[in-house]
Amino acid sequence: MRLIGIADTTFARYDMAAAAIDELGRTGTGFRIVRYTVPGVKDLPVACKKLLEERGCDIVMALGMPGPVQKDKMCAHEASTGLIATQLATNKHIIEVFVHADEAEDDRELAFLADSRSREHAVNVYDLLFRPERLTKRAGTGQRQGFADEGPIDRR
Repeated sequence: MRLIGIADTTFARYDMAAAAIDELGRTGTGFRIVRYTVPGVKDLPVACKKLLEERGCDIVMALGMPGPVQKDKMCAHEASTGLIATQLATNKHIIEVFVHADEAEDDRELAFLADSRSREHAVNVYDLLFRPERLTKRAGTGQRQGFADEGPIDRR
């Protein structure tokens, strides 16, 4: 049985983990989910490291919703850098799923974006573990999680 870790935050204004867990349940089987909730995005790197090293997870989703001000953006960048370092230290994937508060016009759009991005990345996590050939087939196709796909560029 494979373990999928989900690290999320209390700072987020939407329960992104619930959306990801629901989507994983719809996507396939052969795994168990381990959830770890922390206060904010800068706490995610150690949460992910604990899920990978102490809880034995094979892959982790790091879910966060940084705020719209410059300080929040800096904290998100620091968290992202920490997540990359954790991936390199553990040699395991951490799929960063951040939804920045200023990506949407209003709360309704923000909730839609948080839900859809979490769900689409949940499928990516499942594919990385169980059917990586699906990701290979989508290489170069301009996939965007939470927004409409961009599509491929024609070389002509």
